[in-house]
Amino acid sequence: METDFLLIGSGIAALNFALRVIDKGNVLILTKKERTDANTNYAQGGIASVFDKEDSFKSHKEDTVRAGLGLSEEEAVDIMVREGPSRIKDIINWGVEFTEDKSSDLELWKEGGHSHRRIVHAGDFTGRAVEKGLISAIKSHPNIRIFEHHLAFEIIMANNSCYGVYALDVSTGEIIQVISKLTLLATGGAGQVYQHTSNPGVATGDGVAMAYNAGCRIADMEFFQFHPTTLYTPEPEERQFLISEAVRGEGGRLYDMDGNRFMEGIHPKMELAPRDVVARACDSVLKKRGDNYVYLDISHKDSNEIKNKFPNIYRECLKYSIDITKEPIPVVPAAHYMCGGVYTDLFGRTDIRGLLAAGEVAFTGVHGANRLASNSLLEALVFSARAGKEALDWMVGGVPVEDILPSTERITTIEESVLAVHTKKEIKQTMWDYVGIVRRDYLLNRAMRRFELYLEEIEELYRNSYLSQDIIELHSLITVAYLITRSALSRNESRGLHFNKDHPDENEQCKNHTIIRKEG
Repeated sequence: METDFLLIGSGIAALNFALRVIDKGNVLILTKKERTDANTNYAQGGIASVFDKEDSFKSHKEDTVRAGLGLSEEEAVDIMVREGPSRIKDIINWGVEFTEDKSSDLELWKEGGHSHRRIVHAGDFTGRAVEKGLISAIKSHPNIRIFEHHLAFEIIMANNSCYGVYALDVSTGEIIQVISKLTLLATGGAGQVYQHTSNPGVATGDGVAMAYNAGCRIADMEFFQFHPTTLYTPEPEERQFLISEAVRGEGGRLYDMDGNRFMEGIHPKMELAPRDVVARACDSVLKKRGDNYVYLDISHKDSNEIKNKFPNIYRECLKYSIDITKEPIPVVPAAHYMCGGVYTDLFGRTDIRGLLAAGEVAFTGVHGANRLASNSLLEALVFSARAGKEALDWMVGGVPVEDILPSTERITTIEESVLAVHTKKEIKQTMWDYVGIVRRDYLLNRAMRRFELYLEEIEELYRNSYLSQDIIELHSLITVAYLITRSALSRNESRGLHFNKDHPDENEQCKNHTIIRKEG
């Protein structure tokens, strides 16, 4: 199978890129589940951008850099905030519908860490509206094809260039070879590496694993953001329901189970403090008291206002007999967003010719040590557009087929899926217990010893076994777990999302990016 442009993933980065290269060639999108099952579809808050006359690019940049705690790449931030409004107008023109105020202007919310109202949103489920609008837009273009239930697992390499991927047709179990002139990794994040996450089941870090194993640089994987407030349920779900940042932005308050508003003594902005501060505060309360959850209370606001602003959150909580207009919401932190990823330039180009990356899988340097709320969809939108603009310059020419075909001969018929499922659970538990919100050197070292052993065993399994979805995802998860832990061990300080009790302060000597590249 051949195509001009091969896109791995079906979220905002992939769809936005596709719509920008349709006049340059044929486009094939591979997505491991249904086309709407991407992290984008579950994003609730919105897209941060400057539309208010009281706001400015300077202010948005300052807020972003402040959250990044010295590690945000300012040129990348400047590009993101300045190009953001135009890219949002583009997707509005393509059919994405956002909430408007009484004057028919975009309604703007304020979220934690932002100094102005600048969150463009579609009710309380912005990601779903973006995904729906972009999916609808590509349907009118016959040269864009989407193959659902196709799991890309390995980059086809020759002459230090990417010529496509090997993928598993999950429905049939067949391994297929997709040859392309340009490949975009837009696989999203890796929240499933942790026991508790707001990410969907597809977020197993496949793009990072593929890029790392192909020889790309991977940056800042220690900075994994935990959302402070996901809905607590007695039985953990595959994906825990997110209680949006906007609930706190609109006046939601955090209490422990005795009714103490614990953020009062922790940060001057209280509930509107950056996510890492709020997540650590929640984690501290839970560990000190031995409780399973804290409370987020918005019930002091007008009930109709709550229902109008947060209809999906209201309905979801009612499923668990919680009426958020009358009672507080039980919440817990969960793994939410990967700030690190595949190292790219400002046009999405990786270290490998013919391979781009955009969205959560990519590292642009925008977020630094901590992502500002609602900057994720913005980053994906801006940098996938830039990748599309320069796409022709990064294409590869003729494919040296004889160099790449032998790679498929390693497939055998050993069935190991049961082992994969058990090992996956062990990795997720180890990450949650040892490489979570609060870290210690001895816990990181303990995790590293386990992961090095797992990595060797799983690599052997991956190379010699019949490839199922379970085995491929296990290979991705152990790779990501290893990269996060190795990165965390190399940062002997606490900065942003990386908090180590044995190194509780910032260290100026550590004010740089953590870069890992596979040896050999």
